[in-house]
Amino acid sequence: MAGTVDDLLRLQLPEEDERIIAEYIWVGGTGLDLRSKPRTLPRPVKSVSELPTWNYDGSSTGQAPGDDSEVILCPRAIFRDPFRGGSNILVMCDCYTPQGVPVLTNARYAANKLFQLAPETEPWFGLEQEYTLLDKTHKWPLGWPVNGYPGPQGPYYCGVGADKAWGRRIADAHYKACLYAGIKISGMNAEVMPGQWEFQVGPAVGIEAGDQVWVARFLLERIAEMEGVVLSLDPKPVAGDWNGAGCHCNFSTKAMREDGGWDVILEAIKKLSLRHVEHIESYGDGNERRLTGRHETASIDQFSWGVASRGTSVRIGRQTQADKMGYLEDRRPASSCDPYIVTSKVFETTTLWNGITSTTR
Repeated sequence: MAGTVDDLLRLQLPEEDERIIAEYIWVGGTGLDLRSKPRTLPRPVKSVSELPTWNYDGSSTGQAPGDDSEVILCPRAIFRDPFRGGSNILVMCDCYTPQGVPVLTNARYAANKLFQLAPETEPWFGLEQEYTLLDKTHKWPLGWPVNGYPGPQGPYYCGVGADKAWGRRIADAHYKACLYAGIKISGMNAEVMPGQWEFQVGPAVGIEAGDQVWVARFLLERIAEMEGVVLSLDPKPVAGDWNGAGCHCNFSTKAMREDGGWDVILEAIKKLSLRHVEHIESYGDGNERRLTGRHETASIDQFSWGVASRGTSVRIGRQTQADKMGYLEDRRPASSCDPYIVTSKVFETTTLWNGITSTTR
């Protein structure tokens, strides 16, 4: 028999009991907050088509009025649940009114429609999500002196040691949880500002990139919660001579990855330059505090690109230049961005747009 809460959390159902827990996850009314609630299913499932739709009180998440508060959850992607184990699952959903209209914060709907216009282009994404861990009491970066500052940046990026890397326990647990869940996490590292970390998701194709980053954020939020630490996706959590936090978007199409890809990449960069303002407006709140032209960023007011330069809007890697094929990195998105919006925007501009008129206007 269980004697503690921890014992109960580790309990496994008897073998003859096939019931599982499915944690439904969705994006709340701010467009950045995550919400979730679990339900019991009679047996394990293998595909999204086996999952029922569900609903929640949208008036409590800022997504519906109080006199018509029901919002419908539509399952879109399944992941293994690293918290409960077994056949239990996490379910990424998007949200609709009872009439079937996407709610305002359902960016997945429009993104998926764009990706479906040209699946043969095989858009690959690699997203580098930076984040900051904050002490719960003071809302100050983990490991920093209360109301004070650590030593200047320099030793912290990919640093090792108790005086350099704060939050590794959370970052490592998150890495393992993502692998278990089935997320295409490709790596992680301590960032330039102490208390700040990054994880990378990809390569992921089309809409799955957004699904996987959102669920990876959910896992990170839950793990930080378990440790009594606050997760911040603020693009500039500390003013002054400290790096901000971004969500760099690495992107390529099939044509970019093949012979002749260099010219395709250069044309894509030209298109991105022509829609710079439109992209900036879609790349996350607070980004103007981060994109200052300092701390490995380009100015928010001017588009630029270069090879191996981290002070540009778009960066091309040395290997891509050498191979004359590969991918580009859009360094403008903020850590607070919606990955559905960023990935679909990059895809639309570089691949669907003819350079004269937008496909969505």
